[in-house]
Amino acid sequence: DILGDPTNLAEIELITATTTLLGKLGFKGFKVCFNDRRMLKAMAAYCGFEEKDYDQVFIILDKMDKIGIDGVSRELQEAGYAAEMVEKYMSLFTDLETAEDGVAYLGDKLGEALPAGVADNMSTIMNSVKAGASAQFDLVFDPTLVRGMSYYTGSIFEIKMAEMSGSVGGGGRYDEMIGKFTG
Repeated sequence: DILGDPTNLAEIELITATTTLLGKLGFKGFKVCFNDRRMLKAMAAYCGFEEKDYDQVFIILDKMDKIGIDGVSRELQEAGYAAEMVEKYMSLFTDLETAEDGVAYLGDKLGEALPAGVADNMSTIMNSVKAGASAQFDLVFDPTLVRGMSYYTGSIFEIKMAEMSGSVGGGGRYDEMIGKFTG
């Protein structure tokens, strides 16, 4: 945990330290998936989902790697969300497949639904981690990465290795967590 740093240097340092350690332990070719909870929320808002529904929408979205885009679409509709909203939401993911830079694409596409600076911050983190990498790994923007915990407020990441199921590490920003417990 890093306390008291409101800048993206916390994420850069944490991801760099974690990937460096894994490299020193002899791991290669692992993947660091990266997203931001604000991007997730902006995508949902852009498509018409209400904030009170985000947790349910994200729980379903988190299944994308297991049930695919058709399964996520079906589950969202079965949960009672309008077909038009679901179709618009799914189109964001299919359109990303052809985007050269997914973060920049969504930054432009989502417009005012995405808080100012989020896409730039994500790009800065990703570019800085790549520039400072001392291990062999892929850092990828994954718009389906949710990290299950709704207390995350910003950047989130997970580390995956082909030889192991699930993630082997991960984390993210959770601003104001201590204040929630201490008042």
